[in-house]
Amino acid sequence: MEKTPITVAYGDGIGPEIMTATLRIIQAAGAQLDIETVEIGEKVYKRGVDSGMDPGAWESIRKTRVFLKSPITTPQGGGYKSLNVTMRKALNLYANVRPTIAYSPYVETKHPSMDLVIIRENEEDLYAGIEHRQTHQVYQCLKLITQPGSERVIRYAFEYARVNHRKKVTCFVKDNIMKLTDGLFHKVFDQVASEYPDLEHETLIVDIGAARLANTPEKFDVIVMPNLYGDILSDVTAEISGSVGLAPSANIGDGFAMFEAIHGSAPDIAGQNIANPSGLLLAAVMMLVHIGQSKVAERVHQAWLRTIEDGIHTRDIYREEISRQQVGTDEFADAVIARLGQHPQVLKPVSYREDIVMARRHIKPVENTLKQLVGVDIFLDWQSGSANDLGSQLSTISVGELKLEVITNRGIKVWPNGLPETFCTDHWRCRFRKTDGSHVTADEVILIQKNILNAGFDIIKTENLYTFDGVPGFSAVHG
Repeated sequence: MEKTPITVAYGDGIGPEIMTATLRIIQAAGAQLDIETVEIGEKVYKRGVDSGMDPGAWESIRKTRVFLKSPITTPQGGGYKSLNVTMRKALNLYANVRPTIAYSPYVETKHPSMDLVIIRENEEDLYAGIEHRQTHQVYQCLKLITQPGSERVIRYAFEYARVNHRKKVTCFVKDNIMKLTDGLFHKVFDQVASEYPDLEHETLIVDIGAARLANTPEKFDVIVMPNLYGDILSDVTAEISGSVGLAPSANIGDGFAMFEAIHGSAPDIAGQNIANPSGLLLAAVMMLVHIGQSKVAERVHQAWLRTIEDGIHTRDIYREEISRQQVGTDEFADAVIARLGQHPQVLKPVSYREDIVMARRHIKPVENTLKQLVGVDIFLDWQSGSANDLGSQLSTISVGELKLEVITNRGIKVWPNGLPETFCTDHWRCRFRKTDGSHVTADEVILIQKNILNAGFDIIKTENLYTFDGVPGFSAVHG
């Protein structure tokens, strides 16, 4: 078999120990790899590289397109970018794939039947990282959900379910509140689901979905969700399965892939030969499947399952009533290597097809719609009185029929007819629309802002209000 080039980073903390153990195991199993080693993480940050990755590392990844990465430490304090976020965005790694399986009775868990995969959108949502301080009291973070970004990760989830013989795909959203952003994710999910009649599908509001996931995870199969929910709940599922230390992760794009454990660098136990390499090892198994070395992946995974079955456990999962021997990182790797060629006797054996290819379907373009400007939300930093005072002053400012319609504070209507009990900050959204509902010109929007500025108000931002084929592209104000 021709060797496949991959890029490897040993990382920080326990990273070098678990990477050494992982590479020893997969190479003993017959993995054919041409390894390029790069340095990332704390040492690179401290050399003044704010991304934590030298240019040479980028060049290696661009060449190999496959990155096996140990956890890293990001120095405390400002000025340091998240390497994981940077990697995901720079390499277009839009799908974060986190399988979670309970290895009962050998790993303690209350959910012995759980076997699910969370597929998390990896680039958008609040993780776009667009934040502003707008007033003395108020900060904002923009939540960005796009049609193509949603479709590609949702389509990936359905393709993953199909090729891995899963039966159901579930979507978690909060579109009862975020009707436009999470509403778009839900809408795209329903559209894509209609193309996969062989798979069951359902959508749950994320709060009740999370409750059911924590209580009855065995009822789920593949779950796809926006970035923040997926980040939180994939850690929850890993923990309730028995140990975060057993959970692998793959970050997949159309041209690149990155594989890692989900846990951190654990500097407090670094160098003590007690870290569990299983999360990174199982990530390496996912990598081997990705690069077409499925039989090697299967050989490694079967040996790992047999090791767990035989009660050879690292400290994090060791239980006197279950385990037979507590071992360190190196000894655990030795135990897995000694069992290469063996199969589990109780745990479910794995089988990886050599021909697994994820379908690459064209993302449908968004149909052109008639986009029309119908108003503007003007946000003010203002502390000079009550909501009624502000409404009275702004009501005198208009451009023709473009007049103040409503004022909200933290999303709550406070004028007209607001409640005196409502708590207000110094951050006010003032919506201007024409009283007859007709369209607005850009010149009118600029002129109303100029008039508000001339009246002595501090405008901190504006949001134009559009309709698309007559459907409002902005949230309504209730109350």
